[in-house]
Amino acid sequence: MRVVFMGSPEFAVPPLEQLILNQYPVVAVYTQPDRAAGRGRSLVAPPVKAAAKSLGLEVVQPPSLKEAKAVEQLAQFRPDVIVVAAFGQLLPRSVLEIPRLGAVNVHPSLLPRFRGASPVAATILAGDEFGGVSIMLLDEGMDTGPVLARAQVPVSALDTTGSLTTKLSLVGARLLLSALCHYSRGELTPQPQNESEATYSSPIAKEEGEIDWHLPAVELWRRVRAFYPWPGCYTRWQGKQLKIIEALPLSSPSRKGRTKVGEVVALSSAAAFGVGTGDGVLGISRLQLEGKRAMSSAEFLRGQRAFIGAILPSS
Repeated sequence: MRVVFMGSPEFAVPPLEQLILNQYPVVAVYTQPDRAAGRGRSLVAPPVKAAAKSLGLEVVQPPSLKEAKAVEQLAQFRPDVIVVAAFGQLLPRSVLEIPRLGAVNVHPSLLPRFRGASPVAATILAGDEFGGVSIMLLDEGMDTGPVLARAQVPVSALDTTGSLTTKLSLVGARLLLSALCHYSRGELTPQPQNESEATYSSPIAKEEGEIDWHLPAVELWRRVRAFYPWPGCYTRWQGKQLKIIEALPLSSPSRKGRTKVGEVVALSSAAAFGVGTGDGVLGISRLQLEGKRAMSSAEFLRGQRAFIGAILPSS
């Protein structure tokens, strides 16, 4: 079974590696073009490109798969199946019709819940007890194709988008192998998604990371986790950006009615201080002031003695 693999971020690396380890003939790897990044705006390759090069695989980086030339090039690889994992482009019908088995996608949610651009962050923001992976057949819609297999993954109170994405990638890589094997033998019947249960996750904008202390502590705690590592949750202190890296929601009944929204208060728990919110206190255990390294809240207070009692701005 000749495989063309399409993926770009770190999430897609384990599925690619598992295909190679299990001796699937990957005839080409498609990934996004190198992008300028960092202060120097130097070109940075997608993680899948580096992985594919290390495995000795041919890499193709088309700006778009809608162009006739790109479709013709893809057809020349004569794939039996296209395996997709966070590629970053919707595949047009002209591409989907090339492989006899279609395009099999590794999607990091329990479809039809959280179709779209940011399903892992959406899972954490919603406070779901479980996330998961779906192996599905692509059609021309946004994650609307029939599902071959699903696997649930518990979401822990410490999970961030970064850590949960890693878990889902590893689970998805194993689930892909099982589904692909059974599907290619005609042993799996694709199941249509229930459209009445479909929800969507929108792309996350950088500005969403700015904290509004009027929100409840539980919701801010979820945002801190969902927006890590990008775009991060942040507020401002003395004209500088202050990133909140780790936090936990607290009820703090002893201060009920006295803690102002945005007020920094000393704590005696695992977090050295917290901030008043629209409902409860958000304990801060790890943070990073602009131009400084990340540190614990206790260490931060030793260098910022005027911080307790300050009122932090809301977005």
